[in-house]
Amino acid sequence: MRDPVFSTRMTALLGIRHPILCGGLQWLADANYVAAVVNAGAMGFITCMSFPGEPERFRQEIRRCRMLTQGKPFGVSVSIGRRPDIVEILTPMLDVIVQEQVRIVETSGNNPAWLLPRLKDAGCIVIHKVPAVRYALSAERLGVDAVTVISGEAGGHTGQYMNSQIVQGPLAADAVRIPLALGGGMGDGRHLVTALAMGADAMLLGSRMVVAEEIWAHRAYKDHIARMDESFTRVIMSTFGKQHRVLDNATARQVADLEAAGVSDFDAYRPLAQGALVRQAYLDGDHSQGLIDMGPAGVFAREIQPVETIIDQLIDTAAAAMRSLNDRMRPVACQVSP
Repeated sequence: MRDPVFSTRMTALLGIRHPILCGGLQWLADANYVAAVVNAGAMGFITCMSFPGEPERFRQEIRRCRMLTQGKPFGVSVSIGRRPDIVEILTPMLDVIVQEQVRIVETSGNNPAWLLPRLKDAGCIVIHKVPAVRYALSAERLGVDAVTVISGEAGGHTGQYMNSQIVQGPLAADAVRIPLALGGGMGDGRHLVTALAMGADAMLLGSRMVVAEEIWAHRAYKDHIARMDESFTRVIMSTFGKQHRVLDNATARQVADLEAAGVSDFDAYRPLAQGALVRQAYLDGDHSQGLIDMGPAGVFAREIQPVETIIDQLIDTAAAAMRSLNDRMRPVACQVSP
């Protein structure tokens, strides 16, 4: 494990060695992966919705992660969907989070106001993930402890604005007062330096990590990602006002064809948008099926490696980038007044 190189408000808030967050990957972010992230000095999040309707399985995953991290803090991810029964679905998961005394919670999706008091009363540190600065400010007013602002380069649901990281990052840093992480298009140690230079306190990784050895997905899927270039994703579902960046595969192209034909009835898309298709793709390696969340930063996932190796390389690259910057800075001659 690399020694700490950077000290930020996020490393202090979460008690982590490196200012790197590895976001909750639906179906993939289990105890093995999250523990590997934490043991490498970063912060990871078990996705509670990887266990829909199974709070006791979620509880066992939390306990397993605690054992694998030897008691070090880790996080869970709570995605607040738009479905009308989301409160009924998530309430048993919140019960488990509180009962198991999970300290760090990443929330995302819709407004977290209804669950925030429960988590704060339990002593949780809450990081809310949003797709635009305006939502970061709303979350800050609600009393979250930190925010992650993702850009249009992010994999998964990126919201309606699709602002680029190079523009949105500094705007977010100027706007919010609480610790800030930036996500979307992040996959290299130089991106960590860039995020910190823009005023953030950490970077969020997602697509970059899907080839980690500790990710349980099929080897064929990982090999496919490792071979891809930066053009292997596409944005779909613009018809419904909430863009979704996914792997450019057969299912994604079917959705794109429906949109091009002007189809606006979601029932036509429903068979293609099932989460079960994505889980099956991870299980059997058939990456042609399902709307698989993926951002262009997956291009940096060039080989299958342990999580610790990936994190170490990110820190090494970031430190080298800092040295290179320092070497390029021209010394200013000191002029002495007569």
